Amino acid sequence: MSRSETVLVTGAAGFIGSTLVDQLLEEGREVIGLDSFDPFYPEEQKRENLAAAMRSSGFRLVEGDIRDAALVDSLMGETGVGCIVHLAALAGVRPSLERPAAYADVNVNGTAVLLEAAVRHDCPRMVFASSSSVYGERTSGPFLETDRVDRPISPYAATKKAGELLAHSFHSAHGLDVTCVRFFTAYGPRQRPDLAIRRFAERMRAGEPIPIFGDGSVVRDFTFVGDVADGLVRAVDTSLGYAILNFGAGRSVTLLEMIEVLERTLGVEAKKDFQAPQVGDVPRTLADVTAARQALGYEPRVQLEEGIARFVAWLDAKS
Repeated sequence: MSRSETVLVTGAAGFIGSTLVDQLLEEGREVIGLDSFDPFYPEEQKRENLAAAMRSSGFRLVEGDIRDAALVDSLMGETGVGCIVHLAALAGVRPSLERPAAYADVNVNGTAVLLEAAVRHDCPRMVFASSSSVYGERTSGPFLETDRVDRPISPYAATKKAGELLAHSFHSAHGLDVTCVRFFTAYGPRQRPDLAIRRFAERMRAGEPIPIFGDGSVVRDFTFVGDVADGLVRAVDTSLGYAILNFGAGRSVTLLEMIEVLERTLGVEAKKDFQAPQVGDVPRTLADVTAARQALGYEPRVQLEEGIARFVAWLDAKS
């Protein structure tokens, strides 16, 4: 394991990106954050996410698009980046069904631009944010990195699998180290407003019904964002050649069970609005994290009850 002092983080103003940036800065790294401030959710929240980082002399924010090859090339050429953590993407399964071409353009072409720049400037390593959505429709688990993943059910999932394949081609052709990390339903402070735990919490507090697509029996592996960030730092510093690793909690609960935890934490009873299942939603996610544990020492530590309590404390501080 070797320490990368300068790290380029794409999507740095996002939920996971800003949490990672803060952790890297706390460890004394130099961090370049690249973010386009895409209007998928309010720019104001993204800038709030980076408030602490902006006070650090070790952080530099660059506003721009990962598809801008000239910009990416200049960043890589000027700074001697030791690792790229590529988190930037158009996010969300359901929106990708409405804008598939845009998702392919940003998520696939943008990844190719970064991979090409890494090779051109002798950057030794990239950590690529993939997704548990690549596993498609599964009724059993846990999910293993060696499982078949050639049947995505959303354009978003397809772009993430395409990114993994692109990364492998650059490893094979150029020797670039790439660790592809499949995230499983991350949650916690700074969570995006479109994601379930935050959306439900805000509606419950406002006395509004929460939409439940299906009967609430879908199963998710909710993973605390701090555990994800810790794993990413470990991936930044570890040469694995080419690897695909699950970053989940290794535990899963139903949607209704998660809502019960929210009810206890908020002290509010949810008004449930059951609706028809949505296209693109998978029925189950559950990560086998054995490979990540062995390769990186990755160890999810925060249980759902504690993680939701931390999330609610953050939400309280915002209001």
